[in-house]
Amino acid sequence: MRLILRILGTWLLGVALILLIIDGTRSLGANALVFTAFGDAWTWLNAESLVATRAFLTSRFFGPVLEPTIAALLTFPSWAVLAVPGVLLAWMGRSRRTRMFVQHDQI
Repeated sequence: MRLILRILGTWLLGVALILLIIDGTRSLGANALVFTAFGDAWTWLNAESLVATRAFLTSRFFGPVLEPTIAALLTFPSWAVLAVPGVLLAWMGRSRRTRMFVQHDQI
């Protein structure tokens, strides 16, 4: 289970880094800070899945509560939206033992 969490966390951090590099390159070209919103990146990637996900979440019991949260999440920078769960998943998949000192016999 920890392996899956670490792989998924590392994958999300990798995609977040790629999106940060894309935003940085666009910022250098525009001479201003440019951030791609998560909703724009998702629309560019697959617009039908964004519409289906929003329809699915609004049809649930907590749909009216989730709608403002989803709208706010879709306006955040895409690299930040992926980096936060990536860090959390990688942290949850870390090794539980702390190895402060390694003895010569253990090498």
